Amino acid sequence: MINRWVGVGRLTKDPELKYTQSGVAVCRFTLAVNRTFTNQAGEREADFINCVTWRKQAENTANFLRKGSLTGIEGRIQTSSFDGKDGNRVFMTEIVADSVQFLEPKSSNSNNAPSNQSSGYQQQGYTNTPNQSYNAQNQQNMSNNGMSGQGYDDPFANNQEPITVSDDDLPF
Repeated sequence: MINRWVGVGRLTKDPELKYTQSGVAVCRFTLAVNRTFTNQAGEREADFINCVTWRKQAENTANFLRKGSLTGIEGRIQTSSFDGKDGNRVFMTEIVADSVQFLEPKSSNSNNAPSNQSSGYQQQGYTNTPNQSYNAQNQQNMSNNGMSGQGYDDPFANNQEPITVSDDDLPF
């Protein structure tokens, strides 16, 4: 039997982080997922999917995602029921997310983010410009290995001419 759900959408509000009595982090949020078709008026409708994450994934979701963040979710569908305050049975369906993917760079939604968000990225070693970080690290490694200036420099770094590739060079 298979119970997998995969979706991409935007958060409808900031995620809500709470802790159980035993200290386990749980984060709940709603993902607005556009339907692939339009209604009779020509408007695209959306489904609002309730999601939940646990433990470290829950803390990361609460710390780095905000209302409007484009997010990818992979998880399983879970149903439950309970008696409401009015005595009626309430049925609930939600996605228990195994994987939450942050699909936008931090800078694109930083105007909604708290000030401590950037420090969380820096503490974990992430940067807004991974290519610059990689290039600087790569240059450092080359100079440490004595490779700098011996033909190991990037031949495309400052070349303003177009790169030509023949069909014979392509693997497909």
